[in-house]
Amino acid sequence: MTTALVWFRRDLRSYDHAALHHALRAHTRVHCVFVFDTTLLDPLPRRDRRVEFILRAVEELDAALRALGGQLLVRHGDPRQEIPRLAAELGARAVYANRDYEPAAVARDAEVDRRLASADSCLIDCKDQVVFERDEVMTQGGTPFSVFTPYKNAWLKRLTPADLDPLPVEPHAAHLAPPRTGECLPTLAELGFEATDLPALRLPTGMSGAQALFRDFVERIDDYATARDFPAIKGCSYLSPHLRFGTISIRQLAAHAHGHGGRGAQTWLSELIWRDFYHAVLWHHPRVVTQCFKPEFDTLRWEDAPDLLAAWREGRTGYPLVDAAMRQLLHAGWMHNRLRMITASFLTKDLGLDWRLGEAWFAEKLLDFDLAANNGGWQWAASTGCDAQPWFRIFNPVTQSERFDPEGRFIRRYVPELADVPVKFIHSPWTMDADGQAACKVVIGHDYPAPVVDHAQARNRTLARYKAV
Repeated sequence: MTTALVWFRRDLRSYDHAALHHALRAHTRVHCVFVFDTTLLDPLPRRDRRVEFILRAVEELDAALRALGGQLLVRHGDPRQEIPRLAAELGARAVYANRDYEPAAVARDAEVDRRLASADSCLIDCKDQVVFERDEVMTQGGTPFSVFTPYKNAWLKRLTPADLDPLPVEPHAAHLAPPRTGECLPTLAELGFEATDLPALRLPTGMSGAQALFRDFVERIDDYATARDFPAIKGCSYLSPHLRFGTISIRQLAAHAHGHGGRGAQTWLSELIWRDFYHAVLWHHPRVVTQCFKPEFDTLRWEDAPDLLAAWREGRTGYPLVDAAMRQLLHAGWMHNRLRMITASFLTKDLGLDWRLGEAWFAEKLLDFDLAANNGGWQWAASTGCDAQPWFRIFNPVTQSERFDPEGRFIRRYVPELADVPVKFIHSPWTMDADGQAACKVVIGHDYPAPVVDHAQARNRTLARYKAV
């Protein structure tokens, strides 16, 4: 009888799971564990939706494993210590985990492997959170891609049905170790956290919540290509938090998108391929965590304007769509993808602030925060990343608002001060005269801020900033 331990991380599901699948096939007794990592949790505010989201997913995962005859052991501490300690306690000859591509996680796993090796065990990592990883999609010259479209073409050319085949767990579930007595799941309070407003957001959690969202999206997927850019309508999949924490399988999603064939599904598949692309960029160029992908832009001279940064964070810029988006982030811990581009462009090219400041704010507030995608998106908007928008392309926050929220429905939802402003002025309310403002019960500069910058002037400053490098 050989014993193994499966270490769950950002893969909180009991089906189509690479590490669990391979461990169950190779060993006769398989334990499962999740570690609430104190090195990640300790710096967080005590009310953090992500911790509650994870705990709900962990509870459902434990119930699913128990239904299969096993259980999920839960530890609270530094995994560099907890995993080797538990492996030794269980007599596990191997620890299986799904690969993580973030530099800090790579270093963590190397340390865990080193400690396991000293006890005659090892860490076996598996590909799971992406379809293609690391060196699997490369240029003909054997170098990493730095432009998305050729990467996408190579990704699609390499794809075979086998790449999207599920990795089953249930047929091998007899090898799950039976539940151990005395093991119980922690409460939020025992983890040192307080309850949040997550239930009020009505975001379904765990594997069951992910599947419910997916079924709903499948009914709307044909409209995705056109509906996805309009934040006031239900056009997105809303699956990003579930992809982030692995409560749904990327293979399941990509298989559906690839097999569907419609324009909406193919557009969504492109978004999933962007996700693989950014993970590959992070793997090959870990310096992007702190530096520009294009080194020449590390010399950009950004503004030092904490008041402007605070106005952006709090949704007080005077540009209604930007403010509505930033307030959505604060309210729901999520932001529509089109709005992520608009707010990022506004921070870097209207306010002239370093993209790293915005990236850090999104990292703190986004329920679906993923380092690879967040970094890639911010560097795209700032024109410092790979295949980024050209530096001279600068979103106009008013015309973007007119195009993607034409009736101001999204704006009114999150900026109630402007609820009575007519469509003609909803995107630039400062252009109303005094009588118009009085009629709408909003005085610009008092009830709602005047624009913190003039877009035309800011655009000229940005062009000069980038031309200098």
